[in-house]
Amino acid sequence: MQALGPIQNHLQVYNFRKKVEVAPCPELSVWAVLPGQKPQDPPGERPPIPVVVCSPDPRVPVMGWRIVAGTKGNITDLLPKAQPGSYEEYCKHRYEHGVPEGVKDLPPGVALPLESNLVYMNGISFSKGCYLGQELTARTHHTGVIRKRLVPVSLSSPLPAECEESEIVTVSGKAAGKYRAGIGDLGLALLRLEHLGVELQIKLGGREPVNVNASTPDWWPKPGNTP
Repeated sequence: MQALGPIQNHLQVYNFRKKVEVAPCPELSVWAVLPGQKPQDPPGERPPIPVVVCSPDPRVPVMGWRIVAGTKGNITDLLPKAQPGSYEEYCKHRYEHGVPEGVKDLPPGVALPLESNLVYMNGISFSKGCYLGQELTARTHHTGVIRKRLVPVSLSSPLPAECEESEIVTVSGKAAGKYRAGIGDLGLALLRLEHLGVELQIKLGGREPVNVNASTPDWWPKPGNTP
């Protein structure tokens, strides 16, 4: 929600002489249906709740389905076999699989689209033109040199809240990257790819360092199949 106002203002800047209204829709809600439960075809002609969108998550298959529906009614009427979960459980699922979302994972003005794996998540088109950052993004993509990427990490113990955005180092003290955000012992870190598979730590100054285990998501393209 903290990005709602800035996004609305940003879209309004590029609304030239068009009768288009950009406004929040509090009467709608967004639901994630994680793997293991697929939205069923609603019985009859009318679904039990008003559904605007029901489709596979366009980012990666591991994120399941997305539903945009009216706030009136109960989502379990549409998915009677589904087990309702919390937003925290949804975020843990994302972090476990290395899927960033929102301003904590992708800070505006800081996160770069290629380092954030947006190409892998159908977030960038190289056949379309005239979008902000197009030239730099396309040039970097076609040179094929991306030294850092956002990767899922597991921690030996949760970080204190004030230690988010902490530096990640090798056991010898060499800079390897930076912790971005997470919940509990799961999170995302922007790491130099050369340090994947290496023992990593976050030093807490006077306390026992937190060990960091970085991994490569299964949904990343295999070598030779990179978009």
